Amino acid sequence: MSSRYSTDVLAEQNPKRRPVPRVTAEIGLVVETNDRSDGRLDGFVGEIVALEPHGVRLRGRGGAERMLPWSEAGFAIDGQVVTLVRPTAERRGPTRTASGSVAAEAGTRARVARASRILVEGAHDADILRIVWQADLAAAGVVVEMLEGADNLADVVAEFAPTADARLGVLLDHLVPGSKESRIAAAVAGPHVLVVGHPFVDIWQAVRPQVLGIGAWPEVPRGQPWKDGVAAALGYPDAATAWREIRKVIRTYRDLDPALLGPVEQLIDFVTAEDY
Repeated sequence: MSSRYSTDVLAEQNPKRRPVPRVTAEIGLVVETNDRSDGRLDGFVGEIVALEPHGVRLRGRGGAERMLPWSEAGFAIDGQVVTLVRPTAERRGPTRTASGSVAAEAGTRARVARASRILVEGAHDADILRIVWQADLAAAGVVVEMLEGADNLADVVAEFAPTADARLGVLLDHLVPGSKESRIAAAVAGPHVLVVGHPFVDIWQAVRPQVLGIGAWPEVPRGQPWKDGVAAALGYPDAATAWREIRKVIRTYRDLDPALLGPVEQLIDFVTAEDY
C-alpha cells in the first residue's frame, strides 16, 4: 500500500543527504568545479584535458587551466553535483586517443615500422604530430621524419625512391595556389607520393589561438621573421621560449585548426593503405 511517508522527507529538505552520482572522468568531458565549503559551484567551467594520479586538469575559456584533486562531490555536470572517479581497467566501451580515434586495447604493442614514411618540414611539425597522433602512428607503424625545410623535398624523394610498398606522405606549410610550396609539391607528385598541406604561414598558426588565451595570432610586419615577431608580440624573449609555451597547450585535436586535421588524417590513410 502506498503511503505519503514512503519517501524520506528529510532527504527532500536536505539535498546534501542525497547520493551523489559517480561519473568516470574522461578526456573531453566538460565539468564545473564545486570546491566551496558551502557546496555551491564556484563557476570555473572547463574541459578535462588530463587525468593525473592526484586529480584532473581542466582547461577553461581562454586557455586557463586548473588542477583539481579527486574528491567527493567535487564537480558538477550540467548543474548536477557529481563525484568524478578514475577510469579503471574494467571500464567497458572504447576510449579515445588525443586525435579522437578509438584507442587500442591496453597492452597492445606498437606495430613494426612500415617502409612508408610521413615527412614534415621541421621539429615543430613533428612535435604536433607526436602530441596528437602518437598513438595512431605507433599502432599503424608509421614513422615521421623531418625534411629540415621544404626546399629539400625533391632530393629526399629522389633518394627515398617511393614504390607501391614504400610510400611517402608529405606535410607542407603554406600550401596554397601560387606559393613556392605548391610548385615544390607539383614537382614531386607521383602515384606513390602524396603532398598535402595547410594554408598557414607556419605550423604554429594551426594551434587555435583561443587555447592560448588570445583572440587571433599577431600580425607580423613584412620583412620580419614570423616566429620572432610572434614571440615578441606575445611577450616571450625568443621563438624557442614561445614554442615551449605554445606546445604546452596542445593536448588533443580540439586544440588544432581543422585545416590541419584533415591533411594529417589524409596522410596517415595514404601511407597505411593496404590495397596498393
